[in-house]
Amino acid sequence: MRIIDAQIHLWAGPDAPPHHTRAPFTIDDALAAMNEAGIDRAVNCPAVWDADANAYAALAATDHPDRFATMAWFPLGPGGDRSLVESAMSAPGAVGLRFLLVDPADVARAADGGLDWLWRAADDRELPVALMVLPDDLPVIGTLAARFPRMRLTVDHLGALPWLRLPEAMAHLAALLDLARHPNVAVKATGIPGMATDPFPFPSTHDTLRRVVDAYGPDRVFWGTDITRMPCTWAECVTAFTEHLPWLTGRDLELVMGDAAAAWLRWP
Repeated sequence: MRIIDAQIHLWAGPDAPPHHTRAPFTIDDALAAMNEAGIDRAVNCPAVWDADANAYAALAATDHPDRFATMAWFPLGPGGDRSLVESAMSAPGAVGLRFLLVDPADVARAADGGLDWLWRAADDRELPVALMVLPDDLPVIGTLAARFPRMRLTVDHLGALPWLRLPEAMAHLAALLDLARHPNVAVKATGIPGMATDPFPFPSTHDTLRRVVDAYGPDRVFWGTDITRMPCTWAECVTAFTEHLPWLTGRDLELVMGDAAAAWLRWP
């Protein structure tokens, strides 16, 4: 079974936020940990707190194209145009785009058409675009999915905020499940141990996971970790899915653990 982590952050500089490991998480760190845990590939979302993270992502993908791909990003300030998309996607290893849509000004632009240049460029290229949004803003993703049906949208971390625990962390579950009606919306099952209220194998999360997989299907749910903020090892993040979800087996398990993400991102 091919195992692909749908979201990690690589960075070499200082100043990581407090909910992540404060020390850098370098290419060599990631490779060593991935080899130990049996992770075949990882999708690197360049750390927004490190100004050099995009260049570092290109280095990772250039040196290890069989291990790392990149969800590129750029600032969403006023005055952007599709040349930013073309530039980002020309970087080595870029398979899509990822943005934090949490600044109220950015959310407002997304809602009123001020970012249509971005969504239209992604739609024209049929790009995957991952979004981290505040739970109350999940309906914005549905609006974008309907307006730009060739853009493939992915909701980060099941839409949960990284500092919340269950049940508060998934109070928005109904809104997340409603987005499943859009065939161009998928979800990352990332950061799951971080929302648990119990130790490994985190049974408090199992009902939520099953409801999400039932709604989206295994071809639109992508296992991953956001490993630098997990309260457990990478291997435990793997086995929490592969050995402790008796309803997720066979081809469905293979899809969730990596094959679905590879197909969605068109990562050969």
